[in-house]
Amino acid sequence: MRIFRTIFSLFVYLLAVTNLEAIQVRDKHVTAELISEVTAIQPGIPFTVALLFKIDPQWHTYWVNPGVAGLPTAIEWVLPQGFEAGPIQWPVPKIFNLNELINYGYEDEVYHLVEITPPLDLKRGNSVRIAAKTTFLMCSDICIQGSADLQLDLLISDSTARANEEWRTALTKARTALPKDPDPWQFFSFGSEDTIELLIHTQGKVNDAIEHLYFFSMDGQVDPSEPQSFSIKKDKVLLKVTRAKYTEPLETLRGVLFSKDGLFSQGVSKAIFVETPLQQGIAPPAGLKTSAGAIPTHTGFNSPTFTATLGLAFLGGLVLNLMPCVFPVLGLKILSFVKQTGKDRGTVVQHGIVYTLGILVSFWLLSLLLILLRAGGKELGWGFQLQSPSFVFCIATFLFVFALNLSGLFEVAPSLIFLGNRLRSRDGLSGSFLSGALATLVATPCAAPFLASALGAALTLKPLLSLSVFTLIGLGLAMPFLLLSIFPKSVSLLPRPGRWMETVKQFLAFPLYGVVGYLIWVLNGQLRESEMLEAIFSFVLIALACWIFGRWVTPIVRPITKKIGAVTTASILVVGLYSGFPDSSPEAITWLEWTPERLNLLRSEGRPVFVDFTARWCATCLTNKRLVFSSKKVQQVFQEKEIAALKADWTNQDPEITAALADFGRAAVPFNVLYVPGLDEPWIFPEILTPRIVLKKIRTL
Repeated sequence: MRIFRTIFSLFVYLLAVTNLEAIQVRDKHVTAELISEVTAIQPGIPFTVALLFKIDPQWHTYWVNPGVAGLPTAIEWVLPQGFEAGPIQWPVPKIFNLNELINYGYEDEVYHLVEITPPLDLKRGNSVRIAAKTTFLMCSDICIQGSADLQLDLLISDSTARANEEWRTALTKARTALPKDPDPWQFFSFGSEDTIELLIHTQGKVNDAIEHLYFFSMDGQVDPSEPQSFSIKKDKVLLKVTRAKYTEPLETLRGVLFSKDGLFSQGVSKAIFVETPLQQGIAPPAGLKTSAGAIPTHTGFNSPTFTATLGLAFLGGLVLNLMPCVFPVLGLKILSFVKQTGKDRGTVVQHGIVYTLGILVSFWLLSLLLILLRAGGKELGWGFQLQSPSFVFCIATFLFVFALNLSGLFEVAPSLIFLGNRLRSRDGLSGSFLSGALATLVATPCAAPFLASALGAALTLKPLLSLSVFTLIGLGLAMPFLLLSIFPKSVSLLPRPGRWMETVKQFLAFPLYGVVGYLIWVLNGQLRESEMLEAIFSFVLIALACWIFGRWVTPIVRPITKKIGAVTTASILVVGLYSGFPDSSPEAITWLEWTPERLNLLRSEGRPVFVDFTARWCATCLTNKRLVFSSKKVQQVFQEKEIAALKADWTNQDPEITAALADFGRAAVPFNVLYVPGLDEPWIFPEILTPRIVLKKIRTL
């Protein structure tokens, strides 16, 4: 019997090792993977799982407090019933300094350790799947949101858990990068209106060679862009930092104290965790003051001067003219100069100045709004509005309508860009102003060389200095047209007006269509499947509204026809915008990927399991999901009954799904079934669902 038991244990171990071949998911510049410290788990015994990021050179992700700008990495766990996941154990971050924009994060490779505790009543010999969805922000000169759906299959051991030898060394090293428990040191913190002072009582001699000491605030109470100073006296250390503005004072100071020289004595970690009550309005004990010449935050970084930042801002604005978002406006403005060839020089100069003013005023308004929002405590940055599906949809819709106008589908009088034919007269100054405002608006989704550094610095400067950076960006964007208007000889070098101008105008629509396509791709990563389909159809309705407007709302049609056309255009436009506008509410039902193993595992746990056999090309499937599973009542009952939801996606050929359908005598989708605990055969639903049909079934559970 002992021989058979040994063979069986070896078999279980080899099967566990096979299952531990974790899936790597790459999203642009980051490769994500889930790894486990054990090859098999035991009931009730905690084990550690690590989210591993392998990050491309020159890119980084963020710590729990990203600093001045950024987003922390987040993990949403999908665990079997009874499992509990602890918080992320954050390793000590690195400081990233981009033109005085101080951020905290990681580069190259980072392990996010999480302790998971299984329940005591696990059935030995079975397997479980640990799944997680991670979202993160990856940044270099630009920032991109990323995500990855990860999973890890583990066996439940009937003996002691075995260490995962493949990752033993890496995980041991990852644990050493974690801040250590400060015991037996004592911490005291004292807060004033502008500063926070951290007093540390050590139980031994302080490291005399210490030259660098830095406090990473975990709760955002410390301004990362301001210098930190410290002093040492016997077994006491006093660290002084600047309190972050526009943040509510907390009762506790939490963070990580770090020294690359080693902290206070031999054998002590370079980082310790700090959590201590923050005493407001009380000064530290006398006799211990921070030195005036203490090492500032930015030592070791080559930060450009403010003058250099202004230069980068101007260059960035200049290069923006060549970006796909702005290029069509550039072409149209050149056409406007062509139309003005031979006109009075003063008129041409006025148009150039007003166009520049339109850009500057728009930049000032946007920058003031950004400064005010950040002053209110919101962590925002230039271009981060693209994280909002609503904003992306609106800007995509606007550019789509603009492109249709350039293509000749309809004409607007007065036009959004040039107020129709008024550009040929002094009244066209308002059109030039709107052209500048439009150039600023369409520039927001674009990034350009030199621009990221300047914007990063602008977000950390005082309001007046920040406005000066935005002013230089606007001047760079307006400079080509300003020079054309000031120097009339250069305008005379442009070709004479002719039919070619209409051809060029229509050609300029295609870069805008490309930008709209890019924004739709961004939306695809932000919206659910049914919402994305509705957004695409909304563009069809918007195009139909523009066609009706161009066909029947013109000066040459009868007044009654014009009124009917205008009402029809407005009605279809409203329906299109309403139907496609993103829903910001989160999805209440979490759909997991269907596999026979996952289905059997969930059924073995005694949970009801709803399986949706679906496909993206199946219109009825999408209708069911939109009408039924977005119902608040259906979502509530799913949560109350703890129904697990599995999606068998048949969009691409899948032999397992085909076989599963064949077992029910089916060869098409939609097909929905509910596995009920205690029953061998599932309940089968009709192809066309309504909330009433689904609720009537599941309420009987």
